[in-house]
Amino acid sequence: MSSLQLIAGVDEVGRGPLAGAVVAAAVILDPAQPIEGLADSKKLSAKKREALAAEIRLKALAWSLGRAEVEEIDRLNILQATFLAMQRALEGLAIQPDQVLIDGNRCPNINYAMQAIIGGDALIPAISAASILAKVSRDAELVRLDQLYPAYGFAQHKGYPTPLHLNAIRQYGVLPIHRRSFKPIKILFQN
Repeated sequence: MSSLQLIAGVDEVGRGPLAGAVVAAAVILDPAQPIEGLADSKKLSAKKREALAAEIRLKALAWSLGRAEVEEIDRLNILQATFLAMQRALEGLAIQPDQVLIDGNRCPNINYAMQAIIGGDALIPAISAASILAKVSRDAELVRLDQLYPAYGFAQHKGYPTPLHLNAIRQYGVLPIHRRSFKPIKILFQN
C-alpha cells in the first residue's frame, strides 16, 4: 500500500469575462512523470499552453474539468459559481485526492481537505497544470462561440470587457451567452 499523498491542484478561468461559462480544472500530477515548464497559464503563450495541456492530459494520474454556466453565474454570483465549477471538477476526478490546493484566497465549502494558496498557479505545479487545462478549454470554447457570433470578436478578447467587445454589444445587442448580472450588461438592460 502506497503512502503517497494524492494532491489535486485546482484553478479556474473566466471570472472576469462578460460572456461564457466559468471553467475550473482539477489535476493530480504523477510524481513519476514530471512535466517541464508548468507555470501560471497567463504567463505562457497559447502555443505553449496547448502543448502542455496535451502533456498534462497524457501524464496526470487524474484530471477533470468542471464548469458553471452563464445562468448559474447570474443566479448564484460569480464567486459561488466558481466554487460550483471547482466542486464539479473535483467530483469528476477518476481518483479522489487526499488534499486539495486551490489557487486564490478562499476555498469552496465542500468536503475535501483544502488549502487556498494566493499565487498558487505560479508556485504549485498541480495548480499550474489546472490553470493551463482550464484556460485551454475555455479559450477553445470562446473560439467556437466566435464562429457562432463572428461580429463580437470572442476569439480575440475571450469574453473580457475590452473596447471591441463592449462596442459589439452596443452595436449588435446582448447574446444568450452574456452574463446579465455583470455591470456592463446590466447597464444596457436599464437603458
